[in-house]
Amino acid sequence: MIKSGIFSMLLMGVIAGSCTQPSVGVNYEVISPYAEKVDSVLKLMTLEEKIGQMNQYTSDLQATGPSRKDSTKLEQIRKGRVGSMLNVKGASNTRRFQEAAMESRLRIPLLFGLDVIHGMRTVYPIPLAEAASFNLELMERTAAAAAKEAASEGIHWTFAPMVDVTRDARWGRVMEGAGEDTWYGSRVAEARVRGFQGKSLADTATVLACAKHFAAYGACIGGRDYNTVDISRLTLHEVYLPPFRAAAEAGVATFMNAFNEVEGVPATGNTHLVREILKGDWNFNGFVVSDWNSVGEMVNHGLVPDLKGAAYKGVTAGCDMDMESRAYTSHLEELVKEGTVDEAYIDDAVRRILLKKFELGLFDDPFRYCNEQRQQKTVLSPELRQVARGAGAESIVLLKNDNGVLPLKDPEHIAVVGALADSKEDMMGSWAIEGVREEAITVLQGIKNRYPNSVIAYADGYDLETNQLNLAGAKRVAAMSDIVIVGVGERAYQSGEARSMAHIDVPDSQQQLVKHLKEMGKKVIVLVMGGRPLIFNELEPYADAILMTWWLGTEAGNSIADVLSGDYNPSGKLPMTFPAAIGQVPIYYNYKNTGRPSQPGFMTYTCGYLDQDFRPAYPFGYGLSYTQFEISDPIPSKKEYKKGETVECRVTVKNTGKCAGKETVQLYIRDLVSSVTRPVKELRGFEQVTLKPGEEKEVVFQLHEKEQGFYNGNLEYVVEPGEFELMVGNSSDHLKKTVILYN
Repeated sequence: MIKSGIFSMLLMGVIAGSCTQPSVGVNYEVISPYAEKVDSVLKLMTLEEKIGQMNQYTSDLQATGPSRKDSTKLEQIRKGRVGSMLNVKGASNTRRFQEAAMESRLRIPLLFGLDVIHGMRTVYPIPLAEAASFNLELMERTAAAAAKEAASEGIHWTFAPMVDVTRDARWGRVMEGAGEDTWYGSRVAEARVRGFQGKSLADTATVLACAKHFAAYGACIGGRDYNTVDISRLTLHEVYLPPFRAAAEAGVATFMNAFNEVEGVPATGNTHLVREILKGDWNFNGFVVSDWNSVGEMVNHGLVPDLKGAAYKGVTAGCDMDMESRAYTSHLEELVKEGTVDEAYIDDAVRRILLKKFELGLFDDPFRYCNEQRQQKTVLSPELRQVARGAGAESIVLLKNDNGVLPLKDPEHIAVVGALADSKEDMMGSWAIEGVREEAITVLQGIKNRYPNSVIAYADGYDLETNQLNLAGAKRVAAMSDIVIVGVGERAYQSGEARSMAHIDVPDSQQQLVKHLKEMGKKVIVLVMGGRPLIFNELEPYADAILMTWWLGTEAGNSIADVLSGDYNPSGKLPMTFPAAIGQVPIYYNYKNTGRPSQPGFMTYTCGYLDQDFRPAYPFGYGLSYTQFEISDPIPSKKEYKKGETVECRVTVKNTGKCAGKETVQLYIRDLVSSVTRPVKELRGFEQVTLKPGEEKEVVFQLHEKEQGFYNGNLEYVVEPGEFELMVGNSSDHLKKTVILYN
């Protein structure tokens, strides 16, 4: 108690003597149509009502974090002490809460938020799987479809997209993002923001998007969720911030604080991150919401002694809305009245929140999203299921296909083995917020749908809960089949928030199952299911074909059958490197050289391991097709460019195989000598081309000056003259290169 009291006195002394508080305020030059309306409401509000707008509660019907029961929430809403609710869904439920808000003195409508990560009732592939499609238009389309369905259920706001760069597959939340590449993650962030928010937030088929988790959450030490982050400021700006900036520039409505600390300060209370960079340098005019209790958790971090200190740090750092910690409602009024917190901080936060409510049209009609007829018409519609099916097919990555065992045309007898292949709940993946397991199409069902004239036999092969082998049943169905399709991997609940894993191997029993089936002389096709890169070295030699099928959502089984049959020729590419051993993690393609670079075959006095090759099992950007493509050497339009000129590079892509297919041609660069060392390669462009057998097409890449730059030691973004390698190919380790001079 004595220590806490001394801390509080010191804190108040610092504030009282400070004359350099960060400036606050929304830039109304950008949002002038609503400026007068927002300010007119603000002038009518009491301090208690303002703080109420900064308060978000979860519904007691569902919780996505550690919650506390509170039977007074409706009464608090009626008193204007709540600005937003999360985990309230359905047009009738949201209407009930909104009606309570309409009983408050100023009748300020509530915002309803929900974790619509990869769909609502119609579940799409997990975001990491969609990133494997390398189809930005597809990701925009699925985000728009998810927004349409969520909005029909009364939701105004999704806590997506997650734009964290992720290089450690042990972290369960890799499934929510776009993988390991900063540049690509930035493009995905833009696409998903466009999809969720559409052209106008006033459109009742759109929702507010939320860029999360700000910032560097994906760099958690050891891949342990919520863990400390310890990176240089240069790495922060170079690797982890760009996707957030891209989201901001795409007009994302909100940001969410991260759970982790950055440079010793929890992100929720980090003034440098939120008020100086986000709201200052980037001129972000939306609002910032904490993650679940991340304001209160600053006490656990040891930054502040109590919830009052947490409220002070949160609001002054720029966290505008408090999700579930109750720090703001408990202490902000007191902090303002005692002079510790300037009310300008409160006003700035409330302006930002009210602005979004105006943009959504809620002040004109608080119930415009609460339309049960629209909900019934939209939810799980054939149109949305078709989008999910197509997205699933495009997300699948073909890792191996010996002797062209795939596609399967019309086999007479098919054995489907593996409990995961008939597990409806696992098809959805983590964060399937309203997905109904009975509505999911399993692999077994999808194969039956696609091959109605084939004899299809099924055996679980292993226990879904214990992974104990059931070899007799598996061998029995395999013995009477031409082809064996085996489902292996992790359960859906093993990826996602709070789902970090020290070991990311496919269970040994499942790998042994593949070996036993192959030893029967059968053609064995392996479907690897999961939400992260997995290790499966033991089964790989015994599989004739391997597909990474992730968790694909409601239409998973149909999507997989579309690819197995060749109705869709697989075109996915890995958005994360797949390690060959857990000791390689974190592993990523765009590493930097050392003074003693890694060399294949050399294990001593180089940057490698004595007991393991440093190379991954499957590199970033890797993925096969049922056809073959030939990519020519890159040809720049000239060998020397002047500063400011756009670099142009051409390649010819030819389909040399026997069926039509889509290839993702990838452009990488390397700045060979610079004032700050650069990675050995960096993705800077890609283009997808669909070609018939024998057809060829010229692909032209344009590299603008900004894409050749980097942050120097002073955190200045610079483009330095010198030699650059341009590398083009179909994966990060299969490239042809040329060199240009940039002056």
